Amino acid sequence: MTTPTYETHDTLVAEAAIVDAGLDEANYLAAPQLHDVRPIVCVARAPSGDVVGGAVGRTWGECAELQQLWVSAAHRKQGIGSALVRQYEAAAIARGCRTFYLTTLSFQAPALYTALGYKVALEIRGYPAGIAKYQMIRTRDAGAA
Repeated sequence: MTTPTYETHDTLVAEAAIVDAGLDEANYLAAPQLHDVRPIVCVARAPSGDVVGGAVGRTWGECAELQQLWVSAAHRKQGIGSALVRQYEAAAIARGCRTFYLTTLSFQAPALYTALGYKVALEIRGYPAGIAKYQMIRTRDAGAA
């Protein structure tokens, strides 16, 4: 076997798709249940019908990952974010989920998630301007309604 050459790029290149496809193939061979990952998308609409917020995530087994939460600036601080998280969780609970987790940055919504019962499981510092990244988790008791 010949020795490979190595490259580093500052932007995404076509080879990134090859890496993604290779990783997907290896993951599905190791854990075929990955095909059971299911998305959940919850949205909040203004009376005009415009989307003013949304929660996007996925479930797999008893785990639910909230990947994105957004509320338009004009609609923040009105309980929409909390309602979206709870709607997302309710959909995940209906699928049998008991463990909820997410990643957020210190300038995003860690206080909101804390108020909703999430706890910091991992804190990563070293980002510019004192920004921290938090991995947060909340579990639901088996007997909870």
